[in-house]
Amino acid sequence: MSAKPLYQLVNELPQSNMTTRVLHMLDWVVPGTWTNLVGFENTIVTISGEDDPKLVKKIGDRAIQLFNDKTQGYQRALWLYQTVDFGQGVMGTAALASLVGEKVNFLSFLGKITPKSEKTQAVDLCVKLVVELVAFCYINGLPGDSIGDFVKALTNSYEHEAKMRMAALICIDGLLPLGPEFLSTGLGMIESIGSGELMKNEKFARVAAMIPGGDQAGQLSFIQQSMKSVGGWMEGFVSQTGATSAKVAKSLKGWVDFSEDKLDFLAAFLDMTTNYYEHTGIQTIARRVVTRAIAEV
Repeated sequence: MSAKPLYQLVNELPQSNMTTRVLHMLDWVVPGTWTNLVGFENTIVTISGEDDPKLVKKIGDRAIQLFNDKTQGYQRALWLYQTVDFGQGVMGTAALASLVGEKVNFLSFLGKITPKSEKTQAVDLCVKLVVELVAFCYINGLPGDSIGDFVKALTNSYEHEAKMRMAALICIDGLLPLGPEFLSTGLGMIESIGSGELMKNEKFARVAAMIPGGDQAGQLSFIQQSMKSVGGWMEGFVSQTGATSAKVAKSLKGWVDFSEDKLDFLAAFLDMTTNYYEHTGIQTIARRVVTRAIAEV
């Protein structure tokens, strides 16, 4: 679990870095859904509308108590968001340092980038989706395998950082590396591998202890079932938003220089320079505990 307290994590969220740039560039997919809410006190004031320092402190203290309560699932959800993004964003600072005007010289990174195989990318997509499902269950005090509740929430109550995270998952981990058929590709790949092969996937290996299913075969089955259940929502999302690989790539051209035939390299580049799951995950958990604290104080 995180070694840092929640207020510190929220205070340390960057105002502007590669991750926030990418999320702002993807705003057209879910217009006005996400603002980069940083700073623990600022988060409380923004969500509560209160500016009385005593009340703000009271809400903050209660929010921290809730997060620290091991019987709640907030710390486990945070661990999942951080762990599935482990190693991502490592080049973000270097990339920012290489900014020429407003654009990243993508070509200067090509020698350091190795696109993932289609299979690895497809399994990564499935694992990140399941992490979202399990984290949602932890945050809302539900059993970790509540697929139906998760799918219902995607349609009815996902907003702010959570909705932005799902939009980024579809665009960055789905459309860019796998194309318009990302869903069937992901499902096909996850159904064609064995449970032993699943353990070779780095993202899955890191979070396996938290994935429902009992054993590797059961976990693989759970991932397959989750993907199938969320498929309809994902297809609807893509249809409603008009998101395509070309549109996503075009929106990112505002700050990154790349050629159209290198979308798999662009996806790998974003993998190395952004950690949108961790960033928005911290914001989601902060919003949840602050909202609960406001109701309880």
